[in-house]
Amino acid sequence: MRAYDPVKRAVDVVVGGVALVLSLPLQVVVAVLVRLKLGSPVLFRQPRPGKDERVFELVKFRTMLETDSARGLVTDEQRMTPFGSFLRSTSLDELPTLWNVVRGDMSLVGPRPLLVRYLDRYTAEQRRRHDVRPGVTGLAQVSGRNALTWDAKFAKDVEYVDRRSLRLDASIIARTVAQVLRRDGISADGDVTMPEFMRSTND
Repeated sequence: MRAYDPVKRAVDVVVGGVALVLSLPLQVVVAVLVRLKLGSPVLFRQPRPGKDERVFELVKFRTMLETDSARGLVTDEQRMTPFGSFLRSTSLDELPTLWNVVRGDMSLVGPRPLLVRYLDRYTAEQRRRHDVRPGVTGLAQVSGRNALTWDAKFAKDVEYVDRRSLRLDASIIARTVAQVLRRDGISADGDVTMPEFMRSTND
C-alpha cells in the first residue's frame, strides 16, 4: 500500500484538478439554477470526518429547500424538490466536491464521508472506514448506493480499505459512470436518501 498511496494522491490531484477546471462552465450553470430554484446559499457546506476522523468542510450544491416549519418544510422528503432530485440522481450536486479532492480532504474513490455525529455509533470494525481518505464515490456506492443497508455499506467500505488498489479504483470509477447513467440506488426504500444511522444491528 505504501507505493499505492502517493500514486493515488497524484491521480487525485491531476484528474480531480482537470475535472474541476473542465466542469467550471457546467458548475456555473448549475449554480445559477440552484439560486433560481432553491435560493441562497447555492452551496451546501457541512463538517464531515475524513481520514483518521479529522473533520473537514464538505462542499456540494444544495439540493433541498431551507427548513421552514411554517411552510411545512421539515423533513428531507418535504424539503426535496424535483430539481434537487435531478441533481442528486445525476450526481451534478457533487461537482464542487472536486475542490475537496484537490485540497486533499477527499479522494476520487473511497468510503463516502458521513455525519460527524455518527462517529460514536460505529463498531470498531466499521471505524476502519476512516483509515483512508473518503471518496466522491466508493465500493459501497457501486454495490447498491443508498439501496444497501447501513451494515452492508460499512462492510463494503472496510472491504475497500483492505483491497484498495489502482485497478480497483479504476473499476469503481467506471462502474460509477454506468450507475449514474442508469440512476440506480439513489434512495433507500421509503426515504429520499437514507434513514439516519443510529447504531449497527450487529452490536
